[in-house]
Amino acid sequence: MSQTTTVHPVDEKPRLPRLAALGLQHVLVMYAGAIAVPLIVGRALKLSPDQVALLISADLFCCGIATLIQSWGLTQWFGIRLPVMMGVTFAAVGPMVAMAESTPGVEGARAIFGAIIAAGFIGVFIAPLASRMLRFFPPVVTGTIIAVIGISLMRVGIGWAMGGPAFLAKIPDPAFAAGGGTGPAPMIANPNYAALDNMAIAVFVLAVILLIAKYTRGFVQNISVLLGIVAGGIVATAMGKMHFDKVAGAHWFDVVLPFSFGMPTFDPVLIATMVLVMIVTFIESTGMFLALGDLTGRCVTPQSLTAGLRVDGLGTIIGGVFNTFPYTSFSQNVGLVGVTGVRSRYVCVAGGIILMVLGLIPKMAALVESLPQFVLGGAGLVMFGMVAATGVRILAAVDYKTNRNNLYIVAVSVSLGMVPLVAPAWTQHMPHGLHPLLESGILLATISAVLLNLFFNGAQRASLEETRDAALAADGGH
Repeated sequence: MSQTTTVHPVDEKPRLPRLAALGLQHVLVMYAGAIAVPLIVGRALKLSPDQVALLISADLFCCGIATLIQSWGLTQWFGIRLPVMMGVTFAAVGPMVAMAESTPGVEGARAIFGAIIAAGFIGVFIAPLASRMLRFFPPVVTGTIIAVIGISLMRVGIGWAMGGPAFLAKIPDPAFAAGGGTGPAPMIANPNYAALDNMAIAVFVLAVILLIAKYTRGFVQNISVLLGIVAGGIVATAMGKMHFDKVAGAHWFDVVLPFSFGMPTFDPVLIATMVLVMIVTFIESTGMFLALGDLTGRCVTPQSLTAGLRVDGLGTIIGGVFNTFPYTSFSQNVGLVGVTGVRSRYVCVAGGIILMVLGLIPKMAALVESLPQFVLGGAGLVMFGMVAATGVRILAAVDYKTNRNNLYIVAVSVSLGMVPLVAPAWTQHMPHGLHPLLESGILLATISAVLLNLFFNGAQRASLEETRDAALAADGGH
């Protein structure tokens, strides 16, 4: 008699039509988050619309590559072989925006990509040490960091909702020059800043997202942000505020090439900054992997955890080479696994292929780049606010009654994280090379939380169970 081999649900291969549909589900759930980072960083760098569209295409393409490696596996060294979708980590946004504002344009982009590539290589090598680093990142530290990330990003979401910056930077007032004025020229106020009709569209997008979140369930609820952006784009088009000239002029197909902005440059301070981001990303990914192991019923061993974290590093290298950013597992897709009950990793493999295809269609990137900022503003308030809420949820599980010192860790670290937001010129008398480090509230909060936790609590081990529980809490307990 022949014996029937039982296939673990993680290794099941659904039929192609169902596989494609489930893969598309995962893509739609993560799409809004995936396109947000290239839009934020591209506009902070003051790149042209075509260059921002290139960042979006490259991001989607590399999301697909990293997802394929993570879910399918590349030898025993790379890939956790669970249903994981990879996307750009929001933990890197604050430092990258600080770098972009310090050195805008293509030169700034090359410096960012160089720091990303170097941090990715370091990440690959330190991945085996990640479990030992967990002792420095208990929930009181990770919750604080994630909360500050969300609070820092709210500035971007609010700026989008206002329709852009209050002043048109780098454009001096012609009347000032004509009058023989000396010293720094005043900036021209943006006449469209906080225009009521633009803010009304942002509020409409926010309302659509909230209504979908309240009155729908399952997959539709999971793509509420994307549906809100689509609804806002339709309204903006009807009001004549969204135009498609660049979409019409974009190609249907184009190859994403490496080093499109030129060869990267390597600055030691920027590299150190991105390495810190990589460590935070590892802690975040560790929690997601452990939570996913619980959801799928497949034990996450130290070896498989290391293989998964190596892909964070490898994906970050690939991102820097192909003009995009650091990668990590997306928590909303972990939640989707819990909602649908579909545990096959090949569903995410299909999602990775779809993302790669989308990255090769410039018209899609041009369409995203054409969205007015105020449309994205309504969605940004939700996306970035949810990041902050995730940190608050993790911090809610921290013990403050028997260990009041945890209150000091959170209070001081959050306060330091706010310094660059409320006093952006606080580094003006410090060495210029330190500005990218000191102008990132996220990194200030990270350093503060780690050091204060060591001071008050010592290097206590943060168990894998604690990390998993924090990830489950952050993902809504699915």
